[in-house]
Amino acid sequence: MKSKILLALTLSLGLSATVCAADDSGKTNQKTHAYTNEDVWAAYEGFNSTLLDSNKYIYKTNSSYPSAVDRGNGAAAIWCQPIYWDMAMNAYKLAKAQKNKEKTAYYKTLSEKIFAGNKAQYCHFDFDDNNENTGWFIYDDIQWWTITLARAYQLFENDEYLKLSEASFKRVWYGSEKVGDTGSYDKENGGMFWQWQPIRNPNPNKPGDGKMACINFPTVVAALTLFNNVPKNRKESADARPDYQTKAQYLAKGKEIYEWGVENLLDKATGKIADSRHGNGNPAWKAHVYNQATFIGASVLLYKATGEKRYLDNAILGADYTVNVMSAEHNLLPFEGGIEQGIYTAIFAEYIAMLVYDCGQTQYIPFLKHTIECGWANRDKTRNVCGGEYHKKLPAGAEIDSYSASGIPALMLLFPARK
Repeated sequence: MKSKILLALTLSLGLSATVCAADDSGKTNQKTHAYTNEDVWAAYEGFNSTLLDSNKYIYKTNSSYPSAVDRGNGAAAIWCQPIYWDMAMNAYKLAKAQKNKEKTAYYKTLSEKIFAGNKAQYCHFDFDDNNENTGWFIYDDIQWWTITLARAYQLFENDEYLKLSEASFKRVWYGSEKVGDTGSYDKENGGMFWQWQPIRNPNPNKPGDGKMACINFPTVVAALTLFNNVPKNRKESADARPDYQTKAQYLAKGKEIYEWGVENLLDKATGKIADSRHGNGNPAWKAHVYNQATFIGASVLLYKATGEKRYLDNAILGADYTVNVMSAEHNLLPFEGGIEQGIYTAIFAEYIAMLVYDCGQTQYIPFLKHTIECGWANRDKTRNVCGGEYHKKLPAGAEIDSYSASGIPALMLLFPARK
């Protein structure tokens, strides 16, 4: 259904005529410009040409590295690699919607290569391997993969993807007997802990340990995506650490963690999502675009699963806060300094698209297309690579990290041009 809506929007939606452009001083100007579908593909190919290690098929930290060796030597963060795989799958879906057989085949193959490259890089998805170079040592790093693996199964019906997705969900929820952690789920007080410590010889989590939005709402997304994809006729496992859940169990887990998140991390008046909460202390009211995004996604998925309007209302509340408050300075999705924070736009693209296409909330399209137009106008035109500060020009040949460069092509793949 989503692909049909995407095609309809691709063919029928108009573009705004005003876009941000910057001169060499970095000052923002306005001029007429609209992106085309040729630009969409140019942006995605520019991103891949500059930042994909075409030998290993994983993404580099930044354009200064010739290859993606490992965590400290040119490989982008383990939790960001599935976001880049999402982009490849979105390219495949767009090509299919546009009835371009050549591109459809090309991006299907690219998606398969990215999976194989990451499997080879990250311990063949042995989620009990907690080495800190190419292994798994933070709960949310694993759960991002749960989500994308489940999406890949939904798209390509490869049983390996579903098997790995369920294995990673199990690893996060229940912990690992090999590693010795007790799992992210707090069965006493609810919610999901962010990490286990020490990484090599874990202690059980304590009531005051951190429960971050970046593990709680992705857990809801993971549970609901699996709910949408596992067989209907499963019987509950009697194991203490079951390898799988039934549809009803995934839905129940998603609902439970969502309610904890709403009670502990959501400002119900504004739609702002706190970054974290430690025990009974006050939430850390620092808003981040990716936390807003996964809250939107969790809300949309629960709305679709249950039909309860409060979930849709929450999704709109979270989106409105992102667009009207967090993006107010430049009327563009904001950029956060740092390293991996640049990927927040790409994550937001995935979940705002769910709200737009699955729930008919098209009021966000003008804002999203304005962000695209500004970022694309200010690209490095020699490489067709965009920066993360969309109102600023990216100088030709400038070093650019894959996180920041992902935002505009991720948006473009989900919000393509009219023609």
